[in-house]
Amino acid sequence: MTPPPALSVRAVGSAALIVDLAGTGEVLALRAALEREIPNGVRELIAAARTLLITYDPAATGHEALAAEVTRRAAAVTGGATGDTPGAAGAALAPLTVPVRYDGPDLAQAAALTGLTTAQVIARHTAPDYTVAFAGFAPGFGYLTGTDPALRLPRRAEPRTEVPAGAVAVADGFTGIYPRSSPGGWQLLGTTSLPLWDERRDPPALLVPGRTVRLREVPR
Repeated sequence: MTPPPALSVRAVGSAALIVDLAGTGEVLALRAALEREIPNGVRELIAAARTLLITYDPAATGHEALAAEVTRRAAAVTGGATGDTPGAAGAALAPLTVPVRYDGPDLAQAAALTGLTTAQVIARHTAPDYTVAFAGFAPGFGYLTGTDPALRLPRRAEPRTEVPAGAVAVADGFTGIYPRSSPGGWQLLGTTSLPLWDERRDPPALLVPGRTVRLREVPR
């Protein structure tokens, strides 16, 4: 079977490999396929925007055998992949509703860049059901797919040195919510008071890969 375009499988040390794919939809489709039937020896699947890191037990399998199996699975599923195939444990969780005050400092600029009014930006941002595609950047930070294409905005030319906890933002086709104060370069549309990361919870993060997320506008 011919591997799909943009697919490559590379060794990372002696107990992991990384799969490069065309985009997030392909990553999620492959992760879901592997989770449905975990290949022998696989320990963990870690998704990112265009890669899937697979760690494995070298005593149970090897790079060549696992790479061949992953390539076969990828060829079978990624041709029709979409961002609607989340896989991951969060898919079994109840949808999470996040209250958002649309008071972000970049809201007016987002409207200007898209040719929409601020009310239209808010309406389009709260309309979809989002999926946590993967986590990264900081504990509790989830990359949400499902953002309206009209709101596909670039990162800021100059990142902020401090973004407040709870900031709701967009960049490069994703929506994200900052779980704690940190530097950041995304376009800030609003804020939420919902604590996204709490070490006393199990799991500590609310934005677990695979979970459905809905944004609800609340008064400023």
